[in-house]
Amino acid sequence: MRPGALLRPALLAPVLLVMALAAATAAAARAEGALTIGTGSRAGVYYQAGSALCRLVESAAAGLPCRAEATAGSLANLRDLRAGRLQIGLVQSDWQYHALHGSEELAAAGPDPDLRSLFSLHSEAFLLVARRDAGIGRLQDLPGKRVNIGNPGSGQRGTMEIVMRQTGWERATFAMTDELNAAEQSLALCNGHVDAMVYIVGIPNESLAQAMRLCDAVIVEVAGRPVDILMAKHPFYVPLTVPGGLYAGNPRDVRTFGVTATVVSSAKVDADTVYAVTKAVFENLEALRRAHPAFHRLNPQRMTSDGLTAPLHEGALRYYRERGWL
Repeated sequence: MRPGALLRPALLAPVLLVMALAAATAAAARAEGALTIGTGSRAGVYYQAGSALCRLVESAAAGLPCRAEATAGSLANLRDLRAGRLQIGLVQSDWQYHALHGSEELAAAGPDPDLRSLFSLHSEAFLLVARRDAGIGRLQDLPGKRVNIGNPGSGQRGTMEIVMRQTGWERATFAMTDELNAAEQSLALCNGHVDAMVYIVGIPNESLAQAMRLCDAVIVEVAGRPVDILMAKHPFYVPLTVPGGLYAGNPRDVRTFGVTATVVSSAKVDADTVYAVTKAVFENLEALRRAHPAFHRLNPQRMTSDGLTAPLHEGALRYYRERGWL
């Protein structure tokens, strides 16, 4: 059982109250016609990206309130978009593809013909982070270890399960698997509850940097034949390198693979709203670049093409045509 799984009744009531207030706030925002953007864990880059997008929208599009909502991640956002509970969501490019085609974890729901792209953001690396004393030097060393595979509904959990299938692993392959979210897993690593964790995130990332400093952790190479085959089968996966020296105690370049963070919506969302969001982002791109180190290299040419499997939303397409980009 993971730390903190049991709460005494005296502690449980305040937690339930906070959860109820958060749910009421989200419902109120939707009821008032606010634009709701599904993001991810509050510790991750998606939440910071969604918050930055909302600041740009509220500043540039007067009268359009916007709320960045913390969620379980990519898969949860795609399901909520389809159900109309969100207007915009941040999702990994691989899960955008799977939602459009109704494959992998989203096969049961079938293809989503209403899924629409707006633009992409930063590259995201699949990171395997391990305690230095765990004896994990590469992906192939994970069997028999205690591994956090990510919380259900997150893109990193879904991608880890794909990696596991590619390598022929099951949960029983590991000594123990946990399902902690991004905000919880670094603490579990530092406390010795798990030997390794997976994280799909734009780099640099402060939560990851903190784990490096406090846990004596290392970023492990994710490469070799299984990963090569995975990238050959799925072109939305690309090779990436984590530069040496980016994180404390990690002086050497580390090979891995990754995806692209994308911003998506539904064809059912009003075109004028999506146009306003797209315009706010591209006409204030420098402000977005300053919002997080992972956004420093954003440029319009790549943002309107990289990782965008779903058709462009009518509102985004209108803006790009006005600018002469399409």
